[in-house]
Amino acid sequence: MQLVESGGGSVQAGGSLRLSCAASDFGGSHVCMAWFRQALGKGREGVASIRSDGITTIADPGKGRFTISRDNAKNTLYLQMNSLKPEDTAMYYCAAGDDLLGRVPLTTLRSTDFGYWGQGTQVTVSS
Repeated sequence: MQLVESGGGSVQAGGSLRLSCAASDFGGSHVCMAWFRQALGKGREGVASIRSDGITTIADPGKGRFTISRDNAKNTLYLQMNSLKPEDTAMYYCAAGDDLLGRVPLTTLRSTDFGYWGQGTQVTVSS
């Protein structure tokens, strides 16, 4: 499976961005898709995940502001980010893995749990 992210950019605080991740194949849709981010000098952290049945998990920093969704017919994953803050500045990565990962708390997930990764898209939020 190949993953290609798009939609990153530079916005001012309070603005919005919609990230997309085009997958070559959702593996019959029975995969968990997720967004991770990595800020300069920090480790990679889970932002949001979505199971094949549509159940979503949003990490605390994004609750109330971020929405993850997927269109299985288009093999595309999305992350709608509203009310962006400077601390949201990071490289955002799309990842795919076993559907069971969608039942695991994002704070517990490790990068190595996911077998497929995109190249990342940069999000920069200025104050």
